[in-house]
Amino acid sequence: MLRTTLIKALNAAKLSPKHVSVVSRASSDVAKKPEKIEVFIDDQPVLVEPGTTVLQAAALIGIEIPRFCYHERLAVAGNCRMCLVEVEKSPKPVAACAMPVMKGWRIKTESEMTKKAREGVMEFLLVNHPLDCPICDQGGECDLQDQSMAFGSDRSRFTDIDFSGKRAVEDKDIGPLIKTIMTRCIHCTRCIRFASEVAGVDDLGTTGRGSGMEIGTYVQKFFLSELSGNVIDLCPVGALTSKPYSFTARPWEIRKIDSIDVLDAIGSNIVVSTRTGEVMRILPRTNEEINEEWLSDKARFAYDGLKRQRLVTPMLRGSDGELTPVDWETALLSVGKVLRNAGSSVGAIAGGLADAEALVALKDLLNRLGSEDLCTEHTFPMDGSGSDLRSNYLLNNKIAGAEDADFVLLIGTNPRFEAPLLNSRLRKAYVHKELDVALVGPKVDLTYEYDHLGDDPNVISEIASGKHPIAKKLKAAKKPLIILGADILQRPDGGALLAAVQSLAASTTPSEGWKVFNILHKVASQVAALDIGYTPGVDKIRENSPKVLFLLGADEAAIDKSDLPEGCFVIYQGHHGDQGAVIADAILPGAAYTEKQATYVNTEGRAQQTLQAVSPPGQAREDWKIIRALSEVIRVPLPYDNLNEIRCRLHDVAPHLTRYGEAENANYFKQAEELAKTAKSSNLSGSPIDVKIKELKDFYMTDAISRASPTMAKCVQAVLKQKQSKY
Repeated sequence: MLRTTLIKALNAAKLSPKHVSVVSRASSDVAKKPEKIEVFIDDQPVLVEPGTTVLQAAALIGIEIPRFCYHERLAVAGNCRMCLVEVEKSPKPVAACAMPVMKGWRIKTESEMTKKAREGVMEFLLVNHPLDCPICDQGGECDLQDQSMAFGSDRSRFTDIDFSGKRAVEDKDIGPLIKTIMTRCIHCTRCIRFASEVAGVDDLGTTGRGSGMEIGTYVQKFFLSELSGNVIDLCPVGALTSKPYSFTARPWEIRKIDSIDVLDAIGSNIVVSTRTGEVMRILPRTNEEINEEWLSDKARFAYDGLKRQRLVTPMLRGSDGELTPVDWETALLSVGKVLRNAGSSVGAIAGGLADAEALVALKDLLNRLGSEDLCTEHTFPMDGSGSDLRSNYLLNNKIAGAEDADFVLLIGTNPRFEAPLLNSRLRKAYVHKELDVALVGPKVDLTYEYDHLGDDPNVISEIASGKHPIAKKLKAAKKPLIILGADILQRPDGGALLAAVQSLAASTTPSEGWKVFNILHKVASQVAALDIGYTPGVDKIRENSPKVLFLLGADEAAIDKSDLPEGCFVIYQGHHGDQGAVIADAILPGAAYTEKQATYVNTEGRAQQTLQAVSPPGQAREDWKIIRALSEVIRVPLPYDNLNEIRCRLHDVAPHLTRYGEAENANYFKQAEELAKTAKSSNLSGSPIDVKIKELKDFYMTDAISRASPTMAKCVQAVLKQKQSKY
């Protein structure tokens, strides 16, 4: 009947008969799509997809239904019963979080039955809850407080006479990051579900039944995960709070500034909470494209490293070999004199925490002195197309794209500790979509199962030629990802390795628009540095033997005094007295990421900016301003005096660097592959592929800030202690 009607309509419209099948197919596709159903919530009609829960349907029209156990990123538990609502003709209230709506349902969220049910649930929750709100760190941010005021009763039918006393539960020691007061726990099980589903660490669970039920670890042990701090945000009461933040500030006392985390290359969105010029805590900020609403423990807890081992005044090394504090004028004049005498024999190395403004200012300064010796600490092969094509060094398919992959090949990377929030997306795809993962490199714990292909780099060639069994999976995949760790490109055969992986990626047949080849960086500054024109690696510095070496936050010991010519003057500009400051002849104190408005580009090429939350300590200043002042002293003034002007310069160099929040796609994959074939080191060496961060203890201290953090030091000790225990 439908086909006949369509043919008549097509004839009337004088369309070609060959279009009939196309239109009929389209019509059948539309017919297969499930129709939306109409339900009524508080007499307001709403159209929803089949399978939508009552709670989700209410949210579509702005009606709030209280909940404790429900969380949109976790499995439905339905055990707190706070979300009970009345459904017309239903004999008793239903749990809104777990009940799918049906056509024509009339749901009442403000009826007497609903109110009575909520008050009863709240009454039971408060029976055993301690009255320690004045001393609870969750006070002011407590869901139980808010919902007891909004939905609870003004009196309770339960008194101490009815019971022998409130239930008390022994606190658990689950590590140096999370403080537990389990008497406050209302058994919502959010922490258990997060640990199991997202973190992939099944350490938390329940023991006992009824009033004797407790949440904790089955045996005495620490809850050690790179994402463990997220249970603090999930906990709706004060049972799980932050140990480092404990009793330091109240939420109404602190000032909140949106910013970006720079302790890895993901660029997680964060909120920096400050009071009296000090960072009090760091919380995640929701960004669906990057970190969702999670945050790694290093990004969350390493903030106490921001106020330790700081460089607060300029210093010069005297004739006795000791560094002596001086004022800014003396420091700039001394450094300027050395730079003028050196001429063009000046080199620079940028560290992993350098911002784009400082990078472009330093490049402009050295270019005006006639030098092109600008390098990054982290190496990237310069054979073939090198860093000329952005597709060579980006996570091209984006962080969120990892969830849609159907096969992932990891080469020389441990994403669990190099990029925890990318790893959480891979785990999500593994749990919900049965993602297949294979790994070339050392065997590590990735919180999901994978095929370990060994650590021989020649496996890549075997897969490309079709000889390896995993090649069939890669060829059959419609959305494959090959993720190459940036660290292994520092090998002598890095160029050949890059070429082999590019060739392997080109041999796949992905869906249209899908990017197979991806590079995962470890540091926040690398992509911006390559975009601006820095040379990856320090080989150029060793070859050219400069008279003056400028270290811009370079703290990873990429170069030593023994690598430099005798008499080479080393200038260190940074915020911590770390490894770079040790070899310096002059120190210029800079600002950390929480102390400046600066641009960072993450591993997927997305430009984002930090905002100033606190002032730099002592005489420390923003990095680009120091370089601008130095250019004035040596009489080659740079043409920008404020943030807007230097960002105009950034826009001139690479326009995408000022398009904040956008990740510009990179192309030219075929050209990159062709150029990579001309790499000088054409053969892969037999040396096994390795990664630097293999275990959790290696994760906590990877940069100048986290190495200065006492909390991160405690985490390392906790991991070592757990290893030695006999549980």
